[in-house]
Amino acid sequence: MGFLKTDKKKVEVKDGDKVIKAAEKLGVPFSCREGICGTCKVKVVDGYDNLAEKTSNEEFMDLKKNERLMCQCKLKSGEVKIKF
Repeated sequence: MGFLKTDKKKVEVKDGDKVIKAAEKLGVPFSCREGICGTCKVKVVDGYDNLAEKTSNEEFMDLKKNERLMCQCKLKSGEVKIKF
C-alpha cells in the first residue's frame, strides 16, 4: 500500500493501481482522462521512482523531467508527492 500526497493531504493507493482516483481526491483537475489534453499534468516533487514508466501518451506530450499525467500513472509502491 502506498500514498499519493500534496503538502496538505494524503490519499492511499494500492500498489500497482492507477493513481487517478487518488489524484481526484487531492483536487487535481481532469478533462479527457485519456492522456491527450494534459489537464492533469503535475510536478512530482518526491517519489518519482515509485511510479511506473511513462505511457506512450505521456511520451507524446513531451513532459519535463519531473512531470507526469495523473490519468496515466500507476503506483509501483511507496509514496509520491505532487504539486499542481
